[in-house]
Order: sequence, then C-alpha cells, then structure tokens
Amino acid sequence: MTTFAAGQPLIPQPPATVAALRQAVSQIAPAALPAFTRELDQAADQSRQSCDLTPLQRFIGQWAVYVHIQRWPELAADLRRWEDTVESGGAAQAREAASEIGRILDTAHAAIGLPAL
Repeated sequence: MTTFAAGQPLIPQPPATVAALRQAVSQIAPAALPAFTRELDQAADQSRQSCDLTPLQRFIGQWAVYVHIQRWPELAADLRRWEDTVESGGAAQAREAASEIGRILDTAHAAIGLPAL
C-alpha cells in the first residue's frame, strides 16, 4: 500500500478506465481485486448479452467511486464505521448511518463528475 500523508490522498484519482482503476485498486485495496475482477466479468457478460454498454459504464462508475473513497483512508474508515452501524445499530442509528453513507457517496460521485444516485 502507498504511504499516507495526513490530508493527502494515497494516490491521485485515476482516469475512469478499467486498466487505471484495476491499477489503483491493486495499490490501495489489493484485497478488493477479486471482487473487481468478478464484477468486471459480470458486467462484460451482461454487456455482450444485451449489446448495451450500460453494465460496463455502471461498473466503471461504481469502481471509480470506490477508488475515490479508498484513496482517503480516514474517509474510507468513516464509511466502514457507518456501514457497521447500519448492520448493528438500532433503527434511529441505522437511519443516521444511511444518511451519512449517502452523503459520502454523493460527494464521491460529484468529485469524479458522476451524477449522484
């Protein structure tokens, strides 16, 4: 993993291409590479079957957001804590956590130039 300087991302945001995202994932979250490969294969199969690039575009967008978040270790840790709260907290805590997760994802989408979901 790349060394982290406080207030700086681990790596620059890569271009939204399969090759650049794969390289970024291998640097900052190597444990996620099997999921990346599996999801890429699924998106490629869906695109071939439907003659539509939407599944591949969705894959690239999702992984660009993932990389954007993982580049910032403190942000990634916050997201994991909120995800854990959704799973283990009460209803009020889960609502707050869902709101915070949405905020993090919306901010990441905006930062890489994608519309919020």
